[in-house]
Amino acid sequence: MEDELNEQDAPLVVAIDGPSGSGKSSVSRRAASRLGLAYLDTGAMYRAATWWCLDQGLALDDTDAVAAAVAAMPLSMGVDPQAPTVHVGGTDVGEAIRTTEISAQVSAVATNLAVRAELGRLQREAIAEQTRPGSFSGGRGVVAEGRDITTVIAPDADVRLLLTASEEARLARRAIDVHGSADAAAVHATRDQVLRRDADDSTVVQFHTAADGVVTVDSSDLDLEQTVDAVLEVVRRVSGRTA
Repeated sequence: MEDELNEQDAPLVVAIDGPSGSGKSSVSRRAASRLGLAYLDTGAMYRAATWWCLDQGLALDDTDAVAAAVAAMPLSMGVDPQAPTVHVGGTDVGEAIRTTEISAQVSAVATNLAVRAELGRLQREAIAEQTRPGSFSGGRGVVAEGRDITTVIAPDADVRLLLTASEEARLARRAIDVHGSADAAAVHATRDQVLRRDADDSTVVQFHTAADGVVTVDSSDLDLEQTVDAVLEVVRRVSGRTA
């Protein structure tokens, strides 16, 4: 890891927010890997909660039952950026939570304020854990990404970024991820996952514009590696770290 932080550096927490299809997950994983940090996908936690509630046979509009189920959910997040994992109990749900079924229903759980409070607590604990010796990162820190990470979950992060992109770019990227192409049919098929989810989630959290102190990186005209480089440049500039 040529960009890896020096052992004597204080813990570094990088928080990355942004709309669906902006590239948060891919960029955050690569940035974490290059910096030698842990990686936390908070969006996967909401997807896992959705999977868990459906597996329990719950109606997602039963907000009290969903909140109670999530509070009891045996969730385990693997924070290795090169091989992140999501387990609920003894079940690896890493692939199951990326299905169209979960994507279509996750907003019902993500807009449940009691669920947000519970998962927010777990996210803060996971971030704090990576600043301590003995954690996966050895206390070096974490790149955490997802909805409201820069404002609600980690407002005191060392570096806070809003990763954004045009609607066209976001739809094309999600179409390629899900369908393997960005032709008209594939883009249309992913429109609900991207735009409707953003509209639903924006009722409880702001992720389209940068809050005070949050740096915006627009990836519309950048490929993945260029976006990672742009994010790492912000990390260097804001945190004073040299890579």
